[in-house]
Amino acid sequence: MKIIIINGPNLNLLGKREPDVYGNESFEDYFKTLKEKYPAVDLSYFQSNVEGEIVNKLHEAGFAYDGIVLNAAGYTHTSVVIADAIVAIKTPVVEVHISNVFAREDFRHISMMAKNCKGVIAGFGMESYALAIESFLKKN
Repeated sequence: MKIIIINGPNLNLLGKREPDVYGNESFEDYFKTLKEKYPAVDLSYFQSNVEGEIVNKLHEAGFAYDGIVLNAAGYTHTSVVIADAIVAIKTPVVEVHISNVFAREDFRHISMMAKNCKGVIAGFGMESYALAIESFLKKN
């Protein structure tokens, strides 16, 4: 199974930014943990602060991977183009959030892309990514 994690803006600062919300671990360190936990999965990772680069990566991965785990970060609430990119590809996408977005500001309660995704996982910290990977490994 081939799965890619795509992280959006400011997630390159995990472990440094708002540790009370996002924790103290960098994503690079957590990604090593995921690779150890899922040795049978061909797991890759991409991060960008640029909306168009995320769209390009979705287009690329959307016909070559078995699953996409997407944390679009702030773009979740604003990006019609990322939502459209999800519709345009064949690979299923699981939307992920580290924090419980529904316990935060009202604008974070709206996802432009959730309706186009296989599912949404929020509020389990970095383990949200593992739960998304598990969703691809389960036979439905």
